[in-house]
Amino acid sequence: MHKSCPRCGQRTELEPGFWFGTGYVSYVLSVGISAANLAWFWLLIGITWRNSSIFWYLGVNALILLLLQPWLMRLSRVIYLSLFVHYDPQTVGKPG
Repeated sequence: MHKSCPRCGQRTELEPGFWFGTGYVSYVLSVGISAANLAWFWLLIGITWRNSSIFWYLGVNALILLLLQPWLMRLSRVIYLSLFVHYDPQTVGKPG
């Protein structure tokens, strides 16, 4: 991520170790995506132990989460930063 916002100049790392909290946000997003994957997989294919479809779900879910990881990391940083820095339309375009 940028050291500061290119539009308003707001620093993005507010203190050392600030981004450690994004791990929790990324975890919540991953759990949500896994729950959504479970819902569609269960409705379309069905999950049972007899035909090992639970393992197919786990594999497909792991692949989807792996492919979405760069997007999840960026999104979790944006969400975490927005919890601490609020948008002020008066400062847009004014560096500093």
